[in-house]
Amino acid sequence: MTAIDRRVREVFIELSDTLVDDFDIIEFLDRLAMRCSELLGVSACGIVLADHHGVLNLVAASSEEARLVELAQLQTLEGPCLDAFTSGRPVQCADLWDETARARWPRFTATTVEAGYRSVQALPMRLRDNVLGAVNLLSTSTGTLSTDTITLGQALADAATIGIVHQRTLARQELVTEQLQMALNSRVLIEQAKGFLTHSLSVDVDEAFAVLRRYARANNRRLTEVADDVVQGRLTLPPSGSTEHE
Repeated sequence: MTAIDRRVREVFIELSDTLVDDFDIIEFLDRLAMRCSELLGVSACGIVLADHHGVLNLVAASSEEARLVELAQLQTLEGPCLDAFTSGRPVQCADLWDETARARWPRFTATTVEAGYRSVQALPMRLRDNVLGAVNLLSTSTGTLSTDTITLGQALADAATIGIVHQRTLARQELVTEQLQMALNSRVLIEQAKGFLTHSLSVDVDEAFAVLRRYARANNRRLTEVADDVVQGRLTLPPSGSTEHE
C-alpha cells in the first residue's frame, strides 16, 4: 500500500467518525474541505449545505478566497454548486473564462476568475435521491480533473453525506425518545393527580380527571403543570374545579 493509499484510507475513517458525543458538523465539514484540497490536488474547496427550508448556505471553505467565491455564488444565485445541488449530478468547467461558462454563470465566473481560479468541479452531496448540498473544487489552472480524481472526490462527498444523515437520524431519534419520555412522565404525573383527587374529593377517576382538565382550561395552563401542583400540594381543587386554594 502506497503512502497516498494509506492517507486516503485514514481520511475515510476520519469522515466516518460521526458517533462521538461532541460531534460538530461545522468542524466536520471544515475537515472535509481541507481533505478534498489535500487529496484531490485542487487549489481550494468550498462546501454549501441546505437548511431545513432547502436554502443553500456556506458551511466550510479551505481558504478565504474560496469562502468569498462561495458567498458570491449564493448571493448571485448562479454557479456550479447550485447546478449540482439542483440536478444531483457533478458539474465541471475546464475554463471559467470560456464563452460558454461566462454565458452560463456571468457573475460567478467574473468573481471566481478575479479571485484567481480558472476551473471548477462541483460535486453533489447526496444519498440516493436525497441531496444535502454540494462540494466545490476550485483550481488556479485550466483543465478537467481526471476520472479517478472525480471518483475519489465524489466518494469523499458521499461519505460525508452519509455521516451527516446518520448524525441527523440519531438526533431525531434522541429527540423522539426524549419527547416520548416526557410524555410518559407527564402521564404518570396526571395519573398521580387523579388518584390524589379521587381520594381527597371522594369522586371517581373520570370526575377527578374532569376536575383537572376544567381547571387547566379555565386558567390557560398545561394539564401536566396543574397535575404537578396538585401532587405537590401547591393547589387544592374542589369538585367543581372552579376555585383555587394555594
